[in-house]
Amino acid sequence: MSDDAIATPPDATPALEPVTEPTPERDTDRATAPAPAPQPGVEQPPAGATAGGPQEQLLELALGELQTRRGALLREISELEGRREQLQRELGSSFFGQSDAIARRLKGFQDYLVGALQDLASAAEQMELVVQPLVVQPSPLDQAAAAPDPNQAAPAAAGLFSQDEALIQDRLAAFQGPPDFYADPWKLRRSLEPSAAALLDGWFLAQGGRGAQPSTGSRNRNALVAAAAIAILGELYGKRFQTLVLAGRPERLGEWRRGLQDCLGLSREDFGPNSGIVLFERADALIERADRLEERGELPFIVVDAAEQVVDVAVLQFPVWLAFAPGPDDFALEDDLL
Repeated sequence: MSDDAIATPPDATPALEPVTEPTPERDTDRATAPAPAPQPGVEQPPAGATAGGPQEQLLELALGELQTRRGALLREISELEGRREQLQRELGSSFFGQSDAIARRLKGFQDYLVGALQDLASAAEQMELVVQPLVVQPSPLDQAAAAPDPNQAAPAAAGLFSQDEALIQDRLAAFQGPPDFYADPWKLRRSLEPSAAALLDGWFLAQGGRGAQPSTGSRNRNALVAAAAIAILGELYGKRFQTLVLAGRPERLGEWRRGLQDCLGLSREDFGPNSGIVLFERADALIERADRLEERGELPFIVVDAAEQVVDVAVLQFPVWLAFAPGPDDFALEDDLL
């Protein structure tokens, strides 16, 4: 046996190499190592997700599509807002200066149309579809009873107001005072100018209630003059007269309706075939209505608008009528709009 084999005892164990454990300094360095900075333009995966998984890739694809759609929607919204502002500017510049006149004409036509339909409905309800003729031979006693009383003033002679001069002048003087906004219906609620009072004084006393007078310059002031005449006639004849207004267009009739309604404190029910004031576009219909009133013993008071170029001769045969004669500058704006 060799000396080396003798030197190593059989139960001897080989020496173990020492194991080195990681020091705390190295673990701290690994934990505090900075994460790589995100690159611009590259979408980062959500926190806690491992790169490369199929679910994470689908999520990134869906987020990219949503962002693309969002950008497209924002661009469309911006374009639509720009178009809306442009349309608003164009509308404001196109109708500026004409909107007020158009609105007034439309309002007048609406008022006239509503009133005309109501009048037509009420007339249709009272219309007799079948009228049985009745022939009665009057007796001599009936003829004697029907003879007119010479002491009773007939409505046809109502154009002579000389006997009512004191009452007329008293009412015209009262109309020039402060307006009475709470007066009863069919009483004048507005104040009358001295020139308009002088106009009515001449029409009642000098012309006998039938003739033309110069226009006051506007349809509203003409309606005020006509309203004052209606108030005085109402005190003289009560409900035995009816006012008939002739104007050739619906918007003019709408202005007359509003003017008389405001000056006399009337309602919509006061304008109709069986009420105090009736509005007409055509002269033939007005003449027919005036003939019916005279047949019933009532007095028609005819008012002709200043815009009427021609007045039918048949209108002039009635005892009480007032026509407004326009001046060279009257209703110039209305002619331009039409």
